Amino acid sequence: MSDGVVCRLRAGCRWSAFGFIFAVLVLACGRRAEAQLEQPYFVTYSSTLEEPGNLEIENQNIVAQPKGTNLFYAPTVELEYGVKAWWTSEFYLQGQATNHDSAVMTGFRFENRFRPLPREYWINPVLYVEYENVNKTDKSYLEVTGNTSTQTLAVPNAALRKELERSIEGKLILSSNVKGWNISENMIAEKAVNEAEAWEFGYAAGVSRPLRLKAGARQCTFCLQNLSGGVEIFGGLGTRYNFGFDQTEQYLGPTLALNTPKGITYKFSPEFGLNDNSAGVLWRFGVSYEIPQFLDVFRRKK
Repeated sequence: MSDGVVCRLRAGCRWSAFGFIFAVLVLACGRRAEAQLEQPYFVTYSSTLEEPGNLEIENQNIVAQPKGTNLFYAPTVELEYGVKAWWTSEFYLQGQATNHDSAVMTGFRFENRFRPLPREYWINPVLYVEYENVNKTDKSYLEVTGNTSTQTLAVPNAALRKELERSIEGKLILSSNVKGWNISENMIAEKAVNEAEAWEFGYAAGVSRPLRLKAGARQCTFCLQNLSGGVEIFGGLGTRYNFGFDQTEQYLGPTLALNTPKGITYKFSPEFGLNDNSAGVLWRFGVSYEIPQFLDVFRRKK
C-alpha cells in the first residue's frame, strides 16, 4: 500500500473520530430544544451569549488548498455553556489532516465571554479572554493575527507538531442590532506566553440579517425566517512593531445559516482571499445543536 493511501486512511480515521465524538454527545444528551437564533459568522463574535444552563455542541470544519500547498481539512469541536446571563464559557478541541502528509491533533482552547451591560443598547460590548494551547500545525483559521502567509502551510506537520504555542488572546466585541440587522466588530490582541514574541493584532467584522423577520403561522424548517445571510471579513493587523496590513492574510465572504426549530443550526461560507498572502478560498461548514438546561439531564427526577 502506498504512503499516500496510508496517509489518506489515517486522515479519514481522524475525521471519523471527530464526527463520532460529536454524534455521541448529541445522542447521549439530545433533547428537543427551541432554537436560539445563531448568527451565520464563523470568525466574528456578536453580543449574543449562551442562555444560562444551556449547552451548545458545534462541529466547525474548514477545507482549503492554498497555492503551492496540499489540500487540508481542519475540524474543531466546540462546547459552549451558559454559566450566567452575562458569562459564557467555551472549550475547543482541534485537529487537522493534510493530504500527502499526516493527521494530527493540534490542541485545545478555553475561552470566556463577559457582557458588562445588562440591557440592550445601541452598541453592546462584550469582553473576551481565551487561553490557547496549540501546536503550529494549527489550520483552523478561528482568527487571523500578526504577519502571516499561507506559505507556512506548506511546512510538513512533522516539522511543526512539536512547536507548542501557549498564548493569551483578548477581544473587544462590539455588536448592534438595528431593524433585524446585526452588525458586529471584533478587535483582537494575542500574546504568546511561552515565547518572546511581540503582541499580534487582528480583526473580524460581520453584517447579517434573517431573510424574513416575521414568523409564519406554521412551524417549518426551510422557512425564510429560519435562514440568515450576511457577509464576514477578517484578517491580521500585524504586530506591535509592524502594525497594519503589510504581510497579512485577509478574507471576505458571504455566510448563510439555517436555524431549525429543533435546535440544530447549519452554517456555510466560502471565504475568499483578498491578497497574495491569503488562500484562494476557504470552504467552511458547520453544524451545532443546543441542549436546554444541560445539567438537568444528569439530575434524578424526584
